[in-house]
Amino acid sequence: MLNRTKRFMRDNDLTYHKEYIRPMMTPQHIYVFRFGKHRLNNRVIIRYSHTWTGRLKINEIDVRLHHQQHPRIFKTETEMIDYLQHHMEKKRAKRLRKQEEKTNAEN
Repeated sequence: MLNRTKRFMRDNDLTYHKEYIRPMMTPQHIYVFRFGKHRLNNRVIIRYSHTWTGRLKINEIDVRLHHQQHPRIFKTETEMIDYLQHHMEKKRAKRLRKQEEKTNAEN
């Protein structure tokens, strides 16, 4: 389940830990991915169920980055990966901008 998410995390040098939670009172199953570069302070919570044919059906994907109070909610894995890629690109651009400012200040 979620092979593209695992591949995305490995390609971007993100370590992750996967947990399975089976709630007692609901028919949904839950996977929790904790991930991050240095600390596992980000979470992806996948709520899924099974169809009558036995296939997995993802009901909801919640993403909480750096202990956000309000999660980003996605319906598909593709939407979530696009969001994470965009977020990482913004973070890289910000880091490059700071490095350029630092080198300009030294000169």
